[in-house]
Amino acid sequence: MIVVILVLCFGLMGGSVALRNRRSTPPLIQQFGNDIVGFTSTVVAYPVNAFQSGVNSLSELTNAYQENRLLKKQVTELAQVKVRNQTLTEENKQLKKELKLNHSLTDYTTVTASVMTRTPSSWQNQLIINKGETSGVTKNMPVLSGSGLVGRISEVNKTNSKVELLSDSNEASNRFAIQISNKSGKTVNGIITGYQKSTGLLLMGHVTSKVKVTKGTKVITSGMGGVTPKGLYVGKVAKVSEDDYGLAKKIYIKPATNFNNINIVTVAELDS
Repeated sequence: MIVVILVLCFGLMGGSVALRNRRSTPPLIQQFGNDIVGFTSTVVAYPVNAFQSGVNSLSELTNAYQENRLLKKQVTELAQVKVRNQTLTEENKQLKKELKLNHSLTDYTTVTASVMTRTPSSWQNQLIINKGETSGVTKNMPVLSGSGLVGRISEVNKTNSKVELLSDSNEASNRFAIQISNKSGKTVNGIITGYQKSTGLLLMGHVTSKVKVTKGTKVITSGMGGVTPKGLYVGKVAKVSEDDYGLAKKIYIKPATNFNNINIVTVAELDS
């Protein structure tokens, strides 16, 4: 019986192979079964593929969102580091300038101070520093920053002081007496009468002297009036023009220090 069954099986297998080789298409029943299986596979596969695609898209969107947050955080941190480095670099430059300035003030006792506050309403008029009476600061002491004079002490408290700037155009302010000496040794004396915010230049007005003054000539304090010591560097002549009536000259001075960027100052007192 086993042998008969094996012979029949092999015979059916051989006949099936021979029949398949002779037919160009499978039997009708097999075609129908194949179509049913293919249609069912398509119906089942479409929602499965759509669901899988949605899951993949959601996963990619989540990853992109997380990466975007991480990149934004890194950009913010880099911006903060850049600003901090720029601030430190600027402070380092100012401290180096103050150090050179202190070395040049051999006849003065100096106190280095930081700017505490500076209100927008009086930005060009005054600033507050963190040194006062306890540090030896007294009224009318000259205040320098960067390469030259920026103002004088106008008010002193125990731990802080108010500085009146060269650019203070208030009528009640005490004018700074300055002088300009040309190459021939001739001198022009005057006072700072104003400040141009648009150009950042100091103005020495109402100059009636006939002494010729050229661009680039150094300007220093004259010491007249006994308020500010003589010989402190103020800046250089930027241009010379006549007033509206042609009777006097206007001398514009480029300050030694940018008044809009003062963070560290040196308060000086002439040694007796």
